[in-house]
This record gives sequence, structure tokens and C-alpha cells, in this order.
Amino acid sequence: MTKQLVDDRLAQIFEHIDSNRDSFISRLIDYVRHPSISAHDIGIREVADMLVGMLGKLGMEAEAVETEGHPMVVARRGDRKDVPTVMLYGHYDVQPPEPLEAWVSPPFEPTIRDGRIYARGVGDNKGQHFAQLLAIESWLTVHGDLPCNIIVLLEGEEEIGSPHIAEFARKHRDRLKADLVITADGPLHISGRPIVTFGVRGIVSFDLKAKTADRDTHSGNYGGVMPNAIWKLVHLLGTMKNDAGAITIDGLHDDIIAPSNVDRARAADLPLDLPEFMNELGLSELDAPKDRPFYDRLMFHPTLTINGLHGGYGGPGTKTVLPAEAIAKCDMRLVDGMDPEDVFAKVEAHVRHHAPDVEFIRHGSMLPSKTAIDTPYADAIVQGLTAAHGVEPLLYPALGASGPDYVHTKILGIPAFFVPYANADEANHAPNENLTIDCFINGIRSGAAMLAKLGALGKAG
Repeated sequence: MTKQLVDDRLAQIFEHIDSNRDSFISRLIDYVRHPSISAHDIGIREVADMLVGMLGKLGMEAEAVETEGHPMVVARRGDRKDVPTVMLYGHYDVQPPEPLEAWVSPPFEPTIRDGRIYARGVGDNKGQHFAQLLAIESWLTVHGDLPCNIIVLLEGEEEIGSPHIAEFARKHRDRLKADLVITADGPLHISGRPIVTFGVRGIVSFDLKAKTADRDTHSGNYGGVMPNAIWKLVHLLGTMKNDAGAITIDGLHDDIIAPSNVDRARAADLPLDLPEFMNELGLSELDAPKDRPFYDRLMFHPTLTINGLHGGYGGPGTKTVLPAEAIAKCDMRLVDGMDPEDVFAKVEAHVRHHAPDVEFIRHGSMLPSKTAIDTPYADAIVQGLTAAHGVEPLLYPALGASGPDYVHTKILGIPAFFVPYANADEANHAPNENLTIDCFINGIRSGAAMLAKLGALGKAG
């Protein structure tokens, strides 16, 4: 198929999307008014069934597949050998809406104000994966076929840490066999420019718990005799990261895969108004080390964060208490090459060496994920987004945050691309979550255009 014919077919799709704008908005509003709160098991089954119905109407073989937790919605259409099979991943569960009093309009009564739809889950992630489904529908309505084979995978537990998706992927590997995966999630650049992201950092979470006595005591009567639990943790934490910003846990950096020259160049090219960034957060300085480039900090280096340090007295006035117990809650973001189990083992060994009486408590973890920027299919995705937005996307080698992207790259072994559709100020996870109507419509255009360009590319390698 010639480039001109591909562009002509895509132009017809864009015309269809424009002429059905109001209908698409109404249907999104109807979808997001249904709660699907995974943390509370509210509405999950009902929304999963809704999705199976929607996907079935697109001529897809669709099913809500049970897991030990909430179901995965899986659908497929097409088995051509000359075009790629594209998996479209998203999640249909949403965050709890509290605090309810902070919402201008009720979280599950979608409301349009100033060109935005306000509702829980509209940006994260219902509006974005619904845009993908409408892109599929638009192709079928206008042309009666799809330019690629399609698998849709919609998870019901992403907002509670995706506890069962890895097991699901291993069990259903054949069912999920694809050439690449596109995840429409997260915000566009603050300028509104589209983004393609090629990886995410991983994470481990843990507690450090110190107990020095059976009860808190008087800091005068027992000060200098009874060890202070908070000081014990402070000294331990000081051995884990120094004031120059270096994490000092033995062996932690041994397996890190250094970013490629292409990754570093792309990171250096990303736009940044550092004074504005610092002003928005009220920062007077960046974290140590001082000479590290901004985006390198978010993409190429692990972190050690103290999320909270608790113990003793924190109320008004003074209380001369000597705390017997203290706890530090921590997380570490991991980069390419790091494995959570190995990191847990190295941190625990460090704690045993420096403070053997401090309890090390493991919590959740997630592997990092990385796809090479020059991987097959990347150019077609860039071309599709350029056609949809009229401007080339920014290419992010990785995100600083974490997500279940490793399931695609490490378990299924396929390249994975994050392509967000939501506005930068979507307020996901917060009251008054929103999605601009323009972002939603551009998301449908983006989904349709990426499929067009991927289909025209054909089966890579």
C-alpha cells in the first residue's frame, strides 16, 4: 500500500472522528459514570462485563478472564501474517475518590466545565483506553477492516499495584502473543506536545523498624542509659546514602545497565524550564548530587527515598520522651538491569551489618522496563503521533515512575511504548480528576494513526 493511500485512508478516519465528536464524548461520559474501584472491590465486575460487551460489538473475541484478584479483560481480532499484532494495554480500575468534599462535582457524575470532563478515572485510565477502542471502531466503521491485528488487554488491578498481571501473562503467554504493546496512560508534556516513552523505573518498598525497650520513657530519668530508637534509625539511614547524594549500599550499582549514547542524547534534548519547575515546587535547590543533569536524575539513576520517619512525640508543645520504637518507611526506584529480589537482599545485608537489631520488612516491588529507542516499530509510532497532532512527539528514554511494563518487555519479550493522551494537569489520583475534550479526541486520532502507520510498515524483522 502506497504512503498516499495510507494517508488518504487515515484522512477519512480523521473526518469520521471529527463528525462523531459529540457522540464519542457522550459515550465516554456514560462509561466513566460507572465506578470501578479496585481497592474497595466496587463496580469491578460490572465494568469488566461492560468492556466485554463493547469489545464484542467490535467483532473481537472478548472475555473477562478470572485471576486470584480482579479479572483481566482480553480481546483479539485479526490473524494476518503480513502486519504486526499490536497489544493495547490499559486498566479499567480507578483510584478511590476520597476526599469527596474536595470535588467540585461528584466524582462519578461526569461534568463538563471549560472544555474538560471531570470524573474519577476519566484520565487514569478510562478516557485513554476508551479512546483506543474508539480508534478501532472508527477504522471498522469507515473501512470495514483494521490495518493491524489487535489484542486488547485491560487490567482491573493496576491501581493496587498489579499483583496478578505477571502470573497472568506467564499463564496466557500464547494468548498475548504480540509484536509490540502500546500503553495509553499518563500525561502529555506540559506544552501539550505528545510523548513516546521507552521505559519505566522499577521499585522496591520496605520498612526499617527499631525497638530499644518495652515502652517510651522519661528523657531525663533514662536519657544516656536507654538507647533512642529514632537515633538508631537515623544513624542507619546515614550509612545508606551520604550527603553528596550517593547511595552507599554495597553492590547496589553492580548490575545497572548504563544508558546508551542515544538515550543520553534524547534526554539532553528534552525541553526544560528549570527556574519555572523550581518555582512551582518552591525549591531553592535540586537534590544532590548537584552536577547531575535534570532528566538523568529521573531516568538513569536509582533512588533511595525516606517516605516517612515515625516515632516518639509529634504533637504540639514539648514532651520530654525517649522513644522506644521508631519506623522508617522507604522506597527505592530501580533502573535498567536492577532486580528487586537482588536489591532487597543487598539492602537487608546492609542493615544486618550496620544495625543487626533493626527489623527489615519487605513490601511490594516491581521490575524496571526498557525498550531501545531505535527498536522496530518506533518510527511508525512517531509518524502516527505526528500525523495526529501535527507536531513530532518528544522521545523519553524512560519515566521516573513505575508500572507493570516489565510484564511486556521481560515476560512476553516484546517492545513496549507508553503513549499518553491526557493533559498534563489531569489531577489523576486527586480530587477533580479531569481530561480535556481536545486530549480525548486527539487520543482517538492518535490511536487510529499509529495503527495506520504500523500496518503500513508491515511485519518487522
